[in-house]
Amino acid sequence: GQRVALFESLRYPGGCASTFEKGGAHYETGATLFSGLHPDGLFGRWRQTHALDVDFVFPEVPITLRTPDLDLPIYRDRARFIASLAALPGAPVDAIHRFFAEQGRVAEALWPILDDANRLMPFGPGALMWHLRRLPLYLPLLRHIGRPALRLLERHDLAQFAPLRTWVDANSQITVQVDAAQAEAPFALSTMDYIFRGTGHVHGGIGALATALVGAIEKAGGQVHMPARVRRIEQTPDGYIVHARNRRIRTRQVVANLLPEALSGLLDEPGARLRRLQASVDAGWSACMLYLQLQPSADLPSGPFHLELINDADSPFVDGNHIFVSVSASDEKRGPDGVRTATVSTHVRPEALREAPAAQVEAVQARMMRTLARLAPEVDQTIVHRLTASPRTWQRFTRRPRGLVGGVPRTVGLHNYRQITPTALKRGLWLVGDSVFPGQSTLATALGGAATARALLRSV
Repeated sequence: GQRVALFESLRYPGGCASTFEKGGAHYETGATLFSGLHPDGLFGRWRQTHALDVDFVFPEVPITLRTPDLDLPIYRDRARFIASLAALPGAPVDAIHRFFAEQGRVAEALWPILDDANRLMPFGPGALMWHLRRLPLYLPLLRHIGRPALRLLERHDLAQFAPLRTWVDANSQITVQVDAAQAEAPFALSTMDYIFRGTGHVHGGIGALATALVGAIEKAGGQVHMPARVRRIEQTPDGYIVHARNRRIRTRQVVANLLPEALSGLLDEPGARLRRLQASVDAGWSACMLYLQLQPSADLPSGPFHLELINDADSPFVDGNHIFVSVSASDEKRGPDGVRTATVSTHVRPEALREAPAAQVEAVQARMMRTLARLAPEVDQTIVHRLTASPRTWQRFTRRPRGLVGGVPRTVGLHNYRQITPTALKRGLWLVGDSVFPGQSTLATALGGAATARALLRSV
């Protein structure tokens, strides 16, 4: 019932979760594997409700984790994955099952909240009753709050069982942006379940889902402007004037899907709250990327597949030592003559690239290629073309300052729970995205947007 205008600075939607075209080939910009695709998940329900013309694929093995000493399929079936860990040589079987029983209770308490934005604060009567009925599930979480995820491994004498410890660290780095020794336990333990909770691949690229959602907005009567970078948000006595490319719009409400630093640059007076949020993001990561074209005749699995590769499990999972590789399906028509494309990413600290950034980025990307060649030679030997991207590239194309990606690292501490409602910076000005609650991942960002819409509608 509201008049809505969406402004996107790129000529295609999705930002970090988009599909871009270069030289006739289509690549995933950054995010490649998504939760919430199952019928009861957020994206699954949106596909049904809005008749989105998009297909989801659920590989039996969404990710394979490899180190020089380990080749571990991460099955989408949780019990099968646990059984595969327990079957490894020297595995402490009983301890593994006890660990996953406790981890599973954390995930079961928190994960269903991510299936429905109505379960996020502010609660309506129905959601409040739903949470009250689940109170017995929440009480055991108290023992994990303010403690690192590593504590649970230690409690079950599993910190030295290398396959599990490596998987926990790798999963934490991907999902909550820090390893298990630094990660706030409820977040890290719950996101260990993400592979088992409707995670899959969007056929044709995540951009297909972003484009379908834009179509749903237009079908509902919304305006969509692309490319239309917003250059200034001017506050007026009765609302705001949004100054974008070739147009201005007066509005009572503005929802900014931006990093706090980017939003600050659009406002005449950012305010203390936005400055505090901006400071919280400073500990975040950027990424170095490789975008690959692969021979169409390569002897690779025909479906989409994802590899998590760690060259040295005893070194930090950053700077090319730890890479995430996503390869498109053979039938997705990603490039000329049927070539397949792959997106390869690694975490980097923006401040570490200040001196001689070009040389340092080149060194990181060389390490990425060495890790790929050592642990996934079947992919490395099929490369026919390569593009690279740096934090500067991320900043230029996604407008994210310093190329920051992935949200605020969920380090140990009670600070993680201070902001658990939609973020209204001032009357009529809202912030959504991966730097505010509920945080990282495409699913969390979408849920945060939906919860913000509910709060906004209550205020008008």
